[in-house]
Amino acid sequence: MGSMARKKNSSAEITGPRIREAALRLFARHGYAAVSMRQIAQEVGVQAGALYLYTPDKQSLLFDLMQAHMTALLDALAALPPCDDPLAALEQFTRFHIRFHSARSDAVFISYMELRNLEPENFARIESMRRQYEAHLEGLLARGAMTGQFTVPDTKLAAFAVIAMLTGVNTWYREGGRLSLARVEDIYWDMVRRSVGARMRPDRPDQ
Repeated sequence: MGSMARKKNSSAEITGPRIREAALRLFARHGYAAVSMRQIAQEVGVQAGALYLYTPDKQSLLFDLMQAHMTALLDALAALPPCDDPLAALEQFTRFHIRFHSARSDAVFISYMELRNLEPENFARIESMRRQYEAHLEGLLARGAMTGQFTVPDTKLAAFAVIAMLTGVNTWYREGGRLSLARVEDIYWDMVRRSVGARMRPDRPDQ
């Protein structure tokens, strides 16, 4: 019995990540609704029944992918060095968001396009994680507005707008294209800075 259990566990460790990678690819390419568990199994090279040892159903697989993406995002955000200055913190956030998301284009695409396919309880859990991320940006925009460094009539709206603008990089950026990712970061940081009316100091506009 013991040796069988060990064998099953080691097989699950190998198959689990491969199932996630295959599901991510297929959901991004064809859309969640169009992909069957059988197709995912074929992509991995296992029988469809083997998938159910790893995940109860396709909905659980979609939720697991989205939750893993949001957990990685929040963990990476928490690991950033603390920034007391709101302007420096906003630049750090801008560059972090572009770098993190550009390296995970399939996960980002699914996170935005397939939200509607989550069942209500799963949707609520992912939305709660997204709100944590948005709240981080909202908080630093509010700090900058209080010190007079930013001019934002509505911090929540400004946070949504900045995130939407930065996530938009994923729709067009391709590695090896006309602009390097570092150059894209520079350009977007300039646009974000201007969009919140950022001043270098409360008493002197940034020229």
